[in-house]
Amino acid sequence: MTDKPVALVTGSSSGIGAAVARRLGGAGYRVVVNSARSREAGEKLAAELPDAVYHAADVADPAGSTGLVEAAVETYGRLDVLVNNAGRTRLIPHADLAAATGEVWREILDLNLIGTWQTTVAAMPHLTATGAGAVVNVSSVAGSRPAGSSIPYAVSKAAVEHLTRLLANVVGPRVRVNAVAPGLIETPWTESFTAIAEKVRESTPLRRVGRPEDVAEAVAGLVAATYVTGQVVLVDGGAHLI
Repeated sequence: MTDKPVALVTGSSSGIGAAVARRLGGAGYRVVVNSARSREAGEKLAAELPDAVYHAADVADPAGSTGLVEAAVETYGRLDVLVNNAGRTRLIPHADLAAATGEVWREILDLNLIGTWQTTVAAMPHLTATGAGAVVNVSSVAGSRPAGSSIPYAVSKAAVEHLTRLLANVVGPRVRVNAVAPGLIETPWTESFTAIAEKVRESTPLRRVGRPEDVAEAVAGLVAATYVTGQVVLVDGGAHLI
C-alpha cells in the first residue's frame, strides 16, 4: 500500500472545498471528496484528481461524520489531513431578529459548528496515529467582524475559530489545528453580491474579490506549516484593514 498522505475535505464538490481538493491533490495527497447532496459534481471532481474518491455524507449527522471518516480510512488506510469546509447559511438581514428563528440557528450550528466538531473527533485517532496530523477549519471574516450573511452564520464561525484554538491547545504535539477566514470569495453562492464586490474592488488593498484558489493556497500553507497551530488566517485581500 502506498504511503502517500491522505486528505479528507468536507463539502468539497464545488467552490472553496473543490479548490482545496484540487490544491491538495496537486501536492501529492490522496483526496477524499465529500458532499451531502451534489453526488454527480463530487464524483466528477474525484475522477479529475490524480488519486481521489468521493463519499456522500452529511457531517451534521453524527452517523454521517463518523461514517465518512471510517470510509476514508477504509479506502486509503490512513488519514493525515482534515479540512472542515462543509457549511451553510441563510441570507437574513442582521436587524431582522425575528427571521433568525431557533430552527435557523439549529440548522446552521448543526453543520457549521457541530459537524466540524464531530468530524474532527472521529478523525482525531487517525490523525494522531500519523504523528503529524493537521486540521484546517474554514471560518469566515464574519467570525470576527459584525458582518456576514446572517447573525447565526457569523456566530457559528466565531465559534469555529475559538474551537480551533481550544483544540490546538489540547491535541498537540501530534496534531495541529488551524483555520482560514475568507472574505468575499467568487463562488456560485456570492454571484448576487454585486454591491459588496464593487466595494471590495474599490477599497481593499488588493483591489479584487478573492477566488477559491486563494483560500486553497492558504489551506495548503497551513497544512505544510509544521510549526503553526491555533491560528486563524484571514484571506480577505486586506479588507480587515479598512
